[in-house]
Formats: sequence, structure tokens, C-alpha cells
Amino acid sequence: MNSSKGNLSIEDAIAYVTSVKVRFQEKRENYDQFLKVLCDFRAERIDARGVKSRVNELFKGHNDLILGFNIFMPTEYEIKLPLDLDDEQLQQGHGLGSDDALAFLRVVKDVFKDEMGKYDEFLKVLRDFRNRVIDRRDVAERVKEMFKGHLDLIFGFNAFLPKDYQITLTSQLDCHETDNCQLPWDVLGIILRRLDFDDLFQFAGVCKNWRAFHKIYWTSFLASQEPLVFKKLFNDKKSFSFISITDQKVYHSKTINCFSDFAYSGCSSGYLIMTESRNSFMLLNPFTRRKKVINTSAFQVNCSDLAYHVLLAFGKDSEEFVLVALCKNSNSLHVYQSQNFGWVTYSTMGKPWMVVDFVVLHNTIYVVTDKATIGVLNLNSANINFLQLKGTPSVTSSSHLRLVSCNGQLLVTHFKSEVLLNVYNIDFSTMNYVKLETLGDVALFYASGRNCYALSNPGRWGYESNSVYVINFSSIKCRVYSRDDNTDGLPVTPRTTPYLLDWCFRYPHFEVDSSHVE
Repeated sequence: MNSSKGNLSIEDAIAYVTSVKVRFQEKRENYDQFLKVLCDFRAERIDARGVKSRVNELFKGHNDLILGFNIFMPTEYEIKLPLDLDDEQLQQGHGLGSDDALAFLRVVKDVFKDEMGKYDEFLKVLRDFRNRVIDRRDVAERVKEMFKGHLDLIFGFNAFLPKDYQITLTSQLDCHETDNCQLPWDVLGIILRRLDFDDLFQFAGVCKNWRAFHKIYWTSFLASQEPLVFKKLFNDKKSFSFISITDQKVYHSKTINCFSDFAYSGCSSGYLIMTESRNSFMLLNPFTRRKKVINTSAFQVNCSDLAYHVLLAFGKDSEEFVLVALCKNSNSLHVYQSQNFGWVTYSTMGKPWMVVDFVVLHNTIYVVTDKATIGVLNLNSANINFLQLKGTPSVTSSSHLRLVSCNGQLLVTHFKSEVLLNVYNIDFSTMNYVKLETLGDVALFYASGRNCYALSNPGRWGYESNSVYVINFSSIKCRVYSRDDNTDGLPVTPRTTPYLLDWCFRYPHFEVDSSHVE
């Protein structure tokens, strides 16, 4: 379910459900039917059109509730109301510029029909804003005070405010002293799916009922294999965000934005790997808020975006971890093991090949070179043990070779100019490169010139099988094509300031076992 007015917050969800409950306290069946509509929508027993029809009927005569329900609706299915434009005072508010705004004015007038002075005061606030006598922040503060005791009006007015200026309702709601939060778990699921990362952490602290539901939801959330587009904006305080392409939802995180000055290298095992000027790497998991800092004196850390190609893996059944960082400028391969706090450099200078990618398969780190040779990274002796493979493909200097671990198989992808030329499976029984004619029930996700991931059963997350999804450093779209056609694809985000894009997965959690390699 996609909000048209920004991300749904805990406060917004409580406020809206509370306003419905209060409005129908003498007609409880309407409130119960409202909860059922939400549950049916989440379970996909009815679609957005069906929801729209049922809400219009259920809340007939309550235009503020109808408009407020738009927070749960996809943009293309927003509910619009018929309007009476004959009222002279409503015409004074026409500067708001939308039918929704005029409908909201009608609701305010109806609520304050016995206090017309307050309605006139509200119109004056709008005129002052239109004439630039006051700014958005002043409008929000005045409306919050003016509509005190009318949560539905405050909630409805938030629809016309940018997210940064939306009125928060926490001070007017205390879930520990009321039964407003004892909602059906299906409804809690709807609310959770609409929250930002920061609100997800706060959700469990609302009440016991929400904490119990959150524990179950959180396990599933962290295990989700839905690919997110990671976006870093330059020259913007809210530097980092994550985009769900299929839901057209943007997640923000205040935790990540504290590190907007750090240089981004990549994402692995759910962690963002970044570098900073104090000669260190920082590993930050935005989904768990865990952070690890690795200092080094073994080499000079390059503190610029995409200076490294990285891989993070954890010890089998252990919190110990390995960080592999390939410096693109020097072609040096640096490996850090937390168990001994040490860096080892696998230098490729003077070699007839250079490592271009690495991946974990069966607890072992495999590497591929620019010559399409495959090797095993030995964590015990600082060596790369190359495999003797037959059928090694011919590649050129403009080729981009990437390793992909998928369904227990080691795949090699061959890209050129963002187009997938071939995919090979490494057959360990015959030690052969085997060219694949189809990806089957697999989709590839490629960040131009950088990382490539595979996802089996992609339809579960809204993506197509046998397809390739490509995002480019400077593109505003995700190119999509299958092995049979070439289609130019899905929107990622409107262009604002310069940015970089990458794929980010919350899962899997890569594990290695150094005892596997001799």
C-alpha cells in the first residue's frame, strides 16, 4: 500500500484510527467494518478500487475521514470528493489550488459551524501564508493549536504540508493509558509496512501488544530478500535513502544521515561499507543499527565514493567477520579478519591478471580475474588458489565480469556497456564453464560497472524471472530486459541533485569458514 503524501508514521496511523474510532463510538459496527476493509486490503481480498468504493460508502457524510484515508492509498487511486463551489468563503481559499483543499475547507467549516470565528481565523492563516506573511512552520504551529482536540482535522491538514513540516501528534496521544493501540494484528501489519526505518525501531515501544507483533514482523523484515535501491545524494543533508521500486516507496534513516560525510564503497551482508578521512572503514547496518569501525595503518585508505569493491562475511556460527576490499586505483586486494585484528594485502601488481570481483559460496570466498580465471581466496596463507577450468570464455578490456552466488551455484556474468552478453555456471564436477541459455526462475540485479546480484523466485518481490535489472550511476531509471527482448524500464527516483545508486539487500548474511581452504 503506497502513501501519496509521504511515508506513514506511527503517530499518523494512531491518529487516523483513533479519529475513526471516536467518530463512530456510538456506531461501533462502522469502526469494525473499517478495520475489516484494511484487513481485506492487506490480504488482497479486495483491490484499491474496491477499497475506494467501500471507504466512500462507509464514511459517507464524513469527508475528513474519506480524505484522511488517502494515506493508505496508492497515488493513482486517491479519493477525490465532489465539491460545492458556490460558497463565497470557500472561494477565498481557492489559492490552495486543489479540489482536495476545497473539500477540506468544507470539512473545517462544518466542524466549526458554531464557532465561525475559528473558521475565519483558519482562512486568515491560509491567506497569510499565501501572501508570505508566515512560512510553513508557522502555519503548522498555528493549525496545531487551532485544531486542538480535533485529531481528524490535524491529520487531514498534514496532507497539505511537506513531510518536513508535518504536525506530529505524539503529545496528544498516550497509548499506554488508552486502548487505542489494541488493534488487530492485520492492521498493525499494514501500519508497519508503511513506516520509515526510524519509526520501525520506535514501534515496539508503544505498548505490549505492538511489541509482541513487532518481534514476529522484525524477523521476517530482516530476512526479506527484496532488493532495494540505495541512493546517496550529494550536497544534501538527507544524503541517504532506500527505494522499493515495486512499491514506489522511499525509506529514510536519520541514523545513516549522521554519516553523510563518509565515502560509500558498497553494500554487503546488509551493511553499508564506507570510508572516512581518519584512515578507517566503517560498517553500518541501517536495518539493525549495528556499527563496526576498522582502523588501519597497513595502507592509506582512499576516502572517496566507490574507491573500493567490497565484501563482508561473518565467521560460521560466529560474530567474527572478514572484510575484503579491492582498491580500484592500485588493484590491491586488502583483507581484514576481526579475530586477529589484522590486514593482509594480496598484491596483484606485476601479475598478468587482476581480481575484479569476489563472492561467498559454500562458506568459501571465490574470486574472478579480468581474464575470467576463477580462484579461491585463502584466508590462512594470503594466497589465491586458482582453479583449472575448461571452456574459459574470451573477454576484452571493456568487459565487466562479475561473480554471483545463487541457489548453491557459482555464476559468472559477462556485461558490456550495461548489456548482459552471457551467463556461465561453473560446473565443479567437470571443472567446466557452462554457458546458460536462460536464467530460468532467476533475476539479476546489476549496478553498472560494480555489483551483480541474483534473486531466485523474483516474482515474490514483484520482479520478473529471466530478467536483468540495471541501474546506472547517473540514470533516473532502472533498465529492464530479458534474454528475449530489451525494455526501458522502471522509474527509480526523480532527478534532484547529483547522486549515486546501488543495489542493497537486507539478506543474505554471508558466512565463511577458513578451515575449508588449505
